[in-house]
Amino acid sequence: MKKELPHLHFAGRTGQEIESLVPGLAQLRIGVFKDYPYLYDGDLDYEQEYLKIYSRCPRSFVFAAYDGTHMVGATTCIPLADETAEVQKPFLEAGYDVHSIFYFGESLLLPQYRGLGIGHRFFDEREAHAASFGSYTHTSFCSVDRGHSHPAKPADYRSNNAFWLKRQYTELPDLQCTMSWLDIGQEQETEKQMIFWIKDI
Repeated sequence: MKKELPHLHFAGRTGQEIESLVPGLAQLRIGVFKDYPYLYDGDLDYEQEYLKIYSRCPRSFVFAAYDGTHMVGATTCIPLADETAEVQKPFLEAGYDVHSIFYFGESLLLPQYRGLGIGHRFFDEREAHAASFGSYTHTSFCSVDRGHSHPAKPADYRSNNAFWLKRQYTELPDLQCTMSWLDIGQEQETEKQMIFWIKDI
């Protein structure tokens, strides 16, 4: 039986307008990324500082979903040229022009709101925003590579690869960067390999 779409409403914000969304975004990142494959043991103060990258960039965009006044999902994007050096580095080394790529960051949705088409809406909104400038040739994002036999991998886990392929994104296994964070149950941060996906605009 198909799920019924709850009475959600949506809001898009750009640049400095995003600042008002940061507290909700921070809570969502901690809540959603604690699950496999990220297993992220988040810190609220760090999250709110990190997310300022979006409010500092005039071309950045956040699209959020609300159930009443509660943010239940959100997605972000920013020109790659305004992203961190660790994200830009593999593109520069591979010969890409970072000024021609719009980078998709978080795509967050609480479990009870999945399977309703909101994930597609998130990609539609970000891709439309990137295309609206008329100067970008690609959109891209990355995902963590945990391998095939991680001990915390749930037996019923399904990756998003099929969804991303349906959205016409291509995985680039040779285009990777390293990010570090604290896993749940661990005492020190460890490095993780992130693999990039890309699509022509």
